Amino acid sequence: MANEENRMLPSELGAVRIADEVVSIIAGIAAADIEGVASMSGGIGGGIAEVLGRRNLSKGVKVDVGEEEAKIDIFIIVEYGVRIPDVAWDIQESVKKALETMTGLRVSQVNIHVQGVQFPEEETEPEPEETEEKLPEEEKTEQ
Repeated sequence: MANEENRMLPSELGAVRIADEVVSIIAGIAAADIEGVASMSGGIGGGIAEVLGRRNLSKGVKVDVGEEEAKIDIFIIVEYGVRIPDVAWDIQESVKKALETMTGLRVSQVNIHVQGVQFPEEETEPEPEETEEKLPEEEKTEQ
């Protein structure tokens, strides 16, 4: 992250400050919405936040925001069977568009780091309940 926690955009009416965390959240949401992304890959801090019941929207995102541009690193886990270069391209386009539209910052880089592959869960068929049909007792014939 850059040295300053907030970015100041000059305006005729005053200054607009955009926190690095806001840039991270926007990038994280834009990346997570892409088809083929199983989850964002965060460090231990993200896992602790989720255990405490808070969804960490900036999980798996590292930002380096300068005065007028931003460099973004996205850490993801992809779904098994997707074409990774296509997923990465879609993430790059989505993150760049979202950040430039919402913040006015120029996005110079969106680097994608694939940290793993999530395999589909095997669907286990429920075992059929054993139904015991009660057959009428056969009449015993005496010989």
